Amino acid sequence: MARVLSVEAERFPIAGAFTISRGSKTEAEVICCTIRDGSHAGRGECVPYRRYGESIDGVLAAIESARREIEAGMDRQDLLSLMPPGAARNAVDCALWDLGAKQRGVSAASALGIAVPQPLVTAYTLSLDTPEKMAAQARANADRPLLKVKIGGDGDLDRIAAVIAAAPQSRIILDANEGWTEENLADNLAAAARLGVVLVEQPLPAGKDFALARIARPVPVCADESLHTADDLESLAGLYDAVNIKLDKTGGLTAALVLRDRAKQLGFSIMVGCMVGTSLGMAPAVLLAQGADFVDLDGPLLLAKDREPGLAYSGSLVSPPRPELWG
Repeated sequence: MARVLSVEAERFPIAGAFTISRGSKTEAEVICCTIRDGSHAGRGECVPYRRYGESIDGVLAAIESARREIEAGMDRQDLLSLMPPGAARNAVDCALWDLGAKQRGVSAASALGIAVPQPLVTAYTLSLDTPEKMAAQARANADRPLLKVKIGGDGDLDRIAAVIAAAPQSRIILDANEGWTEENLADNLAAAARLGVVLVEQPLPAGKDFALARIARPVPVCADESLHTADDLESLAGLYDAVNIKLDKTGGLTAALVLRDRAKQLGFSIMVGCMVGTSLGMAPAVLLAQGADFVDLDGPLLLAKDREPGLAYSGSLVSPPRPELWG
């Protein structure tokens, strides 16, 4: 029986609003890709990201353009050459992983050589706001061991200090989303070090981050927008200490595994992150993140309602996916 591809755009409301240095949104826009083959079906989810020139319509069109090859039985290796990195390829790649696991009756974790995948502590993200409102967010989540704090503008040091005072036991990651400048970079990093911050993510705009090589980095600095695939790693050596791997940037789990392993060889610390999506989008990333230095897979925790069935979260502890969801 021939494969059948179906693709659907979906919207999931965010609990409140999610705000970073580039803007704010109140819902997660995702695309779900399903590949059926006889009695088996595999699913993958992606989040089109405007920062990278993506849109819902554009990603739907990209997947549709590959329909003939997908339905003809294309495998994941063929997909790497057929579609470029990005959200569209991610949805298809993860659907193929899920389909393969269900056809073989072997979990994706087993296929990856992970005998017993472990629950992981994920960061929980605080949206960019005034210091007072960010302190309130921090206070409400002060029992979480790891907080990711969105910053990127005037008043960042006040925001950081307010969050740390409100959640003194939590480890803090700062995510500037390209919002700092060469002029304030050194002072901001020094202040972050004094305040005990454990990681600073993408302080400068991608392509304008060479200043990182010219200053001391008293806090490890992590590449996000500057990193998409393994091909980017060589140019980031000496600028960054860590890399944030997201499936929607790499174009799926297959390419993300290559990126992770190569990054480790080059001495980078590993963060596995996400866009704001449902548990279906997080599920393969939980397997990718086994053994990672930092995990940021809190997308479903930011939603008013997640997909069902979803991942099991206990506070900040996320369990590996069950087959009913993915893999």
